[in-house]
Amino acid sequence: MTSVADEAWFRDEALQRVLALLDADGGEGRVVGGAVRNSLMGLPVADIDIATTLVPEAVVQRAETAGIKAVPTGIAHGTVTLVINGKPFEITTLRRDVETDGRRAVVAFSRDWQADAERRDLTINALYASADGEVVDLVGGLADLERRNIRFIGDAATRIAEDHLRILRFFRFFAYYGSGRPDADGLRACAAAKSKISTLSAERVWSEMKKLLAAPDPGRALLWMRQIGILTEVLPETEKWGIDAIPGLIAAEKALGWPPEALLRLAAIVPPDAARLAKLAERLRLSKAEGAYLQAWANAPIVKDDISDAAFDRLLYRHDLTGVMVRLKLAQSVARSKAEGDFEEMARVARLGKLLKRAANWKKPTFPLNGADALAAGVDAGPRVGELLGKLEQEWLDGNFTMNRASLLARLKDLANA
Repeated sequence: MTSVADEAWFRDEALQRVLALLDADGGEGRVVGGAVRNSLMGLPVADIDIATTLVPEAVVQRAETAGIKAVPTGIAHGTVTLVINGKPFEITTLRRDVETDGRRAVVAFSRDWQADAERRDLTINALYASADGEVVDLVGGLADLERRNIRFIGDAATRIAEDHLRILRFFRFFAYYGSGRPDADGLRACAAAKSKISTLSAERVWSEMKKLLAAPDPGRALLWMRQIGILTEVLPETEKWGIDAIPGLIAAEKALGWPPEALLRLAAIVPPDAARLAKLAERLRLSKAEGAYLQAWANAPIVKDDISDAAFDRLLYRHDLTGVMVRLKLAQSVARSKAEGDFEEMARVARLGKLLKRAANWKKPTFPLNGADALAAGVDAGPRVGELLGKLEQEWLDGNFTMNRASLLARLKDLANA
């Protein structure tokens, strides 16, 4: 018998209280999905979702009677969130699909655990743990988990037809949990339905892609997505640019301790074209911060690895730090991938590493003068104020930020009286 009974997260007093509440008087609750899957794989458990035979109203009533806060987070779809000591537990009534159109489903509540399991997407996501910790597998998820095989439940094409986002979820879960070659039936079904991705909301598509790109190593998933045309469907910008930079970037991240960063991985597989990236951000509804990240990278200059410290400081002053950092990280990952046995590339890696460290510690100095100083020096309000301050700022830069306020004021007066 496979069990999670001895796991610390399962023994948690709050969780046990919720399961006891749901199991009383003919009801039943089971932990389902990610918590069970991750626990069996020895991975951290975060959110804990629970399935129950009770309808939402009964869950709310039991919670209120027990003095537990109940939040109707998705009650029309059968979901109630119970909060104990600040810890949320999402409780969802067993369901069966009545009607699906590839984007949303009409469901009916049920007491049938088999039907509930069979409406889920992947076998490894349909594992339950009952109140005693015993793992209940109704769709062959345990065997797939052992083989790290990512497989749709039942007929792959049918599962995808129920929700077209499952195409991307298939590759996202392969990136995190899969091994070897993706399931052949799943690959064929995803390839056949790839045009349906365009029917999904941009927010759902980007959310799924961002999670995929943030995987410890999304390389194999991206490779298979590219081979069957899925990546081009989602990110046409990659079609002629390719994903060859990903392995080197992942290796650099692991060797240098860079945290996985979805946007950096995205930058590695799309061209640094500001106009195209603006359209990408609009198409996928990226946040303002995400769009700004890509623009900063596209607009940052290519940094020569032999640049002097003084010239590099001036470059950092004139350009967005984030964009320069992205340029340097991508350049270093490429150089590292070429460095084995190549002393020139090894030296380049070292120089880029030094620049990255300098950039990471960079604190942008503040130019000591402003418009009020120019007016006080007798410069008439208007364009000449900006012209003089710009000239002085360039002199300050050329002097490696060493000119102090007094020296700059003296130069300002000279220029104002010239």
